[in-house]
Amino acid sequence: MANLSAYEIKVLQCGQLKGDPFSVLGMHEGSAGEGLVIRTVQPQAKEVFVLNENGENLGQMNRVGQGIFQLDLVDKKEFFPYQFKIKLYDDKTYEVEDPYRFWPVLSDLDLYLYGEGQHWQIYEKLGAHLIKHQGVDGVFFAVWAPNASRVSVVGNFNGWDGRRHLMRPRGSSGIWELFIPGLKEWDIYKYELLDKEGRLLPLKSDPFAFASELRPKSGSLVYDNSTYQWHDESWMKKRSENIQSRDKPISIYEVHLGSWKRKNDNQYMSYLDLAKELPEYVKQMGYTHVEFLPVSEFPFDGSWGYQVIGMYAPTSRYGTPGDFKYLIDCLHQAGIGVIIDWVPGHFPKDAFGLINFDGTALYEHADPRKGEHKDWGTKIYNYGRNEVSNFLLANALYWLRIFHVDGLRVDAVASMLYLDYSRKRGEWIPNQYGGHENLEAIQFLRRLNELVYGENSGAITIAEESTAWPMVSRPVYVGGLGFGYKWNMGWMHDTLNYMSQNPIYRKFHQNELTFSFLYAFTENFVLPLSHDEVVHGKGTILNRMPGDEWQKFANLRAYYGYMYMHPGKKLLFMGQEWGATKEWNYMTGLQWDLLQYPVHSGVQKLVKDLNHFYKTHPELYELDEEGAGFEWINGSDTENSCLTFMRKNKKGDTLVVAMNLTPVPRYDYKIGVNQSGRYCEVLNTDLSVYGGSNVHNLDEIQSIEPGWDFKKYQIRVVLPPLSMVCFQLKK
Repeated sequence: MANLSAYEIKVLQCGQLKGDPFSVLGMHEGSAGEGLVIRTVQPQAKEVFVLNENGENLGQMNRVGQGIFQLDLVDKKEFFPYQFKIKLYDDKTYEVEDPYRFWPVLSDLDLYLYGEGQHWQIYEKLGAHLIKHQGVDGVFFAVWAPNASRVSVVGNFNGWDGRRHLMRPRGSSGIWELFIPGLKEWDIYKYELLDKEGRLLPLKSDPFAFASELRPKSGSLVYDNSTYQWHDESWMKKRSENIQSRDKPISIYEVHLGSWKRKNDNQYMSYLDLAKELPEYVKQMGYTHVEFLPVSEFPFDGSWGYQVIGMYAPTSRYGTPGDFKYLIDCLHQAGIGVIIDWVPGHFPKDAFGLINFDGTALYEHADPRKGEHKDWGTKIYNYGRNEVSNFLLANALYWLRIFHVDGLRVDAVASMLYLDYSRKRGEWIPNQYGGHENLEAIQFLRRLNELVYGENSGAITIAEESTAWPMVSRPVYVGGLGFGYKWNMGWMHDTLNYMSQNPIYRKFHQNELTFSFLYAFTENFVLPLSHDEVVHGKGTILNRMPGDEWQKFANLRAYYGYMYMHPGKKLLFMGQEWGATKEWNYMTGLQWDLLQYPVHSGVQKLVKDLNHFYKTHPELYELDEEGAGFEWINGSDTENSCLTFMRKNKKGDTLVVAMNLTPVPRYDYKIGVNQSGRYCEVLNTDLSVYGGSNVHNLDEIQSIEPGWDFKKYQIRVVLPPLSMVCFQLKK
């Protein structure tokens, strides 16, 4: 190989070498087959020596340009392992392997599958990985940047100098790779890219990074995901037996990890701190699951995690990825499932992130009519690009497999489904058929659910979908989107509006309380009272309730009772289980001090009892998504603002539910029942232990004839003010 030309020396010095650096650097045959030549770029070096594998000095390299060194070995014919001994300007020395003597790592199959958008373990290939390559320990880097003319790995190990570790392009795949010997876990790195015209782009964090620096820093961290030893075998076996299926109880405690509790100095609790307290609390409260607001790395605290930069990295705010695994492990050992909010709908515009990644709109659409959410100031993923959909789909599987997460609640599904979502005329582009449906996003979501349910035993998906899109939670093979569950946003909106009415006027709004039963079985629903309902001036759930303090708490207890009796899985945001009085603030902890007051601790005890009652009564969950599990008694007693209905299990056992939503007790109230016998009050939100007035049915109630409400029998009961009461036939 001939000596470098003046132009080649210049581009190496400037870091402007385009294409494959392995064609210039490393070991090559000499010109006319005369021996071997070794070249390296070491801008920090005063002198460079070449050592063989036995540590013998083969000679000092010649400086052929500023920071560029070459050694001609005319007596060598066959390639051999070697190292550099580098002497710095302060006369310190160290030995290092040459990255340019190593063969590629990625296989042709890896490149093909990613190009096809079907490499479901691509996170094991792209990103940074601690490996042993050709007998040497180091870190292998790979990144997709098809439109870059040069990509380098920079970090704390090379002075952030893009000239020193130029990556190898892998043909037409758009993937660049490099094995750097000697690097270790927790080394900090980014990618330095030149666009097609050779312009330097802002340093980019690794899209596949497993860990990141604490914001406001944005470096990616080398991390070994393989070392954690799990202890949740029992839970994972139970999960594979479909304990999260639609005929099982699911009651979800929604948590923002940074504000559930704070330390005395208002600092975050770490994953390890949370592991000491959160599992025990959730277990005592009777919840079956926790749902975490997004845990993937994000730069801006005020986004609550919904503007993600590092899809593969648990946020460093609370500790390491291993610490997060430990928290999940502890929850599983306590019998608690873990759902995470997952955000494939958009990403922020921070320069170090995905935006304009290789100088082009790579992950996003170039046209803002398809590629930008103006409301949120974010970019929209290009789901029609194989590599982008693969990046996201593999990420979903990554959380389920590597972190043992039990479910994904997919954020902002409606914004993905509609091309005209929150857009005016002229601000969006119709699909190929002239419609407003995002066909690529629909295909993406269906593929997501096929993968989750096909390859992860017992895992679930939940859609936050706020429109009337049909069959969100129906299988793909019948034309649905394939989600396991859908948030019932209509139920939430209607019932909160009803409960905010003065009881005097509720008789004019009863349809808002009953309308959801008309469509309750069209989807597999989750009833959410989520974080979105306690921010942005909406107040807390308690503050939505009308009346004086006693009435507010009575209304709240009745509302929670109604929620647990209504068909559908349950979700309640943290702090609302004891009646928080202040809007949620992500910058502080919850109002735990309120639990010293009986009215608040009473609500907490009620939620705890509701959870345990729910889990021990199959009438409330076995036929949750089927009309056979529900029967109206009377939903039209508007004058009294009362409604009564039944919940049933597969064996035909029945619970009788009665709601009185006025502050007036109803004595000798008639309820129609199907079966003769003695009925007992089994749940009452007005009991004094919950902070109520303690109006209740002391004795068993014998059914009598004639019937009532078109039922064969009737029972006559007392309904406390602003309450939910549940009765059961005594066996």
